Amino acid sequence: MNINSVKVDAKTAEAIRAGQPVIPKEAVRNSSLFGAEGTLLRLLDPSGNYVATGYHGLQNKGAGWVLSRNEREAIDQAFFSRKIRGAIERRKPFFEDPDTTAFRLFNGEGDGIGGMTIDHYAGHWMVSWYSEGIYSMRQFVYASLKEMPEARSVYEKKRFDQKGQYMEQDDFVFGDQPDFPLIVKENGMNFAVDLNDGAMTGIFLDQRDVRKAIRDEYAAGRQVLNTFSYTGAFSVAAVLGGAAGTVSVDLAKRSLPKTIEQFAVNGIDYEAQDIVVMDVFDYFRYAGRKGLEFDLVVLDPPSFARSKKRTFSAAKDYAGLLEDVLAVTAKGGIVIASTNHAGFGMKKFRTFIDKAFRSSGRKYRILKEYRLPEDFRTPRNSPESDYLKVAVIRADG
Repeated sequence: MNINSVKVDAKTAEAIRAGQPVIPKEAVRNSSLFGAEGTLLRLLDPSGNYVATGYHGLQNKGAGWVLSRNEREAIDQAFFSRKIRGAIERRKPFFEDPDTTAFRLFNGEGDGIGGMTIDHYAGHWMVSWYSEGIYSMRQFVYASLKEMPEARSVYEKKRFDQKGQYMEQDDFVFGDQPDFPLIVKENGMNFAVDLNDGAMTGIFLDQRDVRKAIRDEYAAGRQVLNTFSYTGAFSVAAVLGGAAGTVSVDLAKRSLPKTIEQFAVNGIDYEAQDIVVMDVFDYFRYAGRKGLEFDLVVLDPPSFARSKKRTFSAAKDYAGLLEDVLAVTAKGGIVIASTNHAGFGMKKFRTFIDKAFRSSGRKYRILKEYRLPEDFRTPRNSPESDYLKVAVIRADG
């Protein structure tokens, strides 16, 4: 593999030595010095001293990732095998838990290789690639995975700008292909997933702890509104937790059959629940006209969303969206406010919550906060890696 020696600025050198895993795009004045994506980088400080070894792979967080701070460590198949086997060992409690068969097996920079993740679905593994750079090293990863007896099959998803060249390539890589939908367990709940059906699988694994809390602590006897509901996983948790009723709202037409499927694999009569295919913002207006109120509202919008009518950005519009939620939340109701936007932290997120409640003239109390679950391992000195922020809020007044 090609390796380029690249001097980074003093600030970047210091940050990387302190544990920062990202190589910023602005770390060098001339970005062409990084070479083609996939080029290994020997990073030096302004005095020419070794800092770390990384690779060039463009993605939204930077120009690449640090792989090693040991000058003598080779980046080869043995390196990838060590990292993946180490991640498997750290997830041993998950492998031994029969009630949870879906979890994050390898979490990018948190397990030592930024730009790729591996998810475990009842023995079937999904590798997600986030840059052309790391994807160029896939032969090392797949050779390593073939050594792992825990992997019954391997699928891949390319989540970088593909420029058309991979659009026709099947997601299956190797192994024994399962029949889809594949039924996995999460804290005893069933979820149907498909590893070969577009960008999403049917469940966001990073919300596992929140779904358990909804089922075990918050749903009983409540009327539940699940906004941006995707495949209705939060609604499943609510019904299994004894909710009086659920309304699942999402603009995507496929959310209807997917939510019906998730109810069905849990033995829930979907006809007793409401599934609404509608723009969530329009639903708030509808609910207001009808005088509808909910005792528990789940708000987990995408970081960015665009429909024919509007564009939503969590960084700019979350407080306003939360105001819409409060308009349909009963006194004493619970709001589960969530965002996966990596561009701000929990402190800033709390200011959005406070702004919404102040604008609505209501008092509140944050009962509990959630971050990424333990299988979503993140490195120190990388706040953008710990992206998930969830607040369970009691809405008074």
